[in-house]
Amino acid sequence: MVKINMGCGWRNFGKDWIHIDGGDYNHLDYYDITKLNFEDNCIDLIYGSHVIEYFDRDEVIELLKEWKRVLVDKGTLRIAVPDFFQISKLYSDKKYPLDNFVGPLYGKMKMKEQFIYHKTVYDFISLKRLLHNIGFKKVNQFDWRGTEHSKYDDNSQAYLPHMDKDSGVLISLNVECIK
Repeated sequence: MVKINMGCGWRNFGKDWIHIDGGDYNHLDYYDITKLNFEDNCIDLIYGSHVIEYFDRDEVIELLKEWKRVLVDKGTLRIAVPDFFQISKLYSDKKYPLDNFVGPLYGKMKMKEQFIYHKTVYDFISLKRLLHNIGFKKVNQFDWRGTEHSKYDDNSQAYLPHMDKDSGVLISLNVECIK
């Protein structure tokens, strides 16, 4: 099985994964998540945790079409993004102050010599519509615990209170679909 950890950052999932990110990390195999150096229909699984929100609503269409291009028929795209529904509910219910959500909503991150920021947010309805419009099927939420990357603590496991994975609220929207 050929698996890509797309926009992996410093997280190294091991030799069974291809790691692609625009940063400067020793474990990276490729450095561009927008133009993939792969033939059509050759990747079984693409996993991107908290990366597509760095692209605006127009830019993300071409990005996801490129990812779809390299997936095999019935290949899986698994993505995680900050969950705007959960974040806004926790905020409006006054369970957490705004400061707890600035990172998930705006996502400032240093990439080489510049800073990049989140350009949009998603809830399940908007993300499902986007994926369907691009041609993905069977768009559903996934539980990170049942994935081959569950042992790697990444943003798909973002909870409030922080790291309370047993009784906290998951603020990551984790979605998978099929090509």
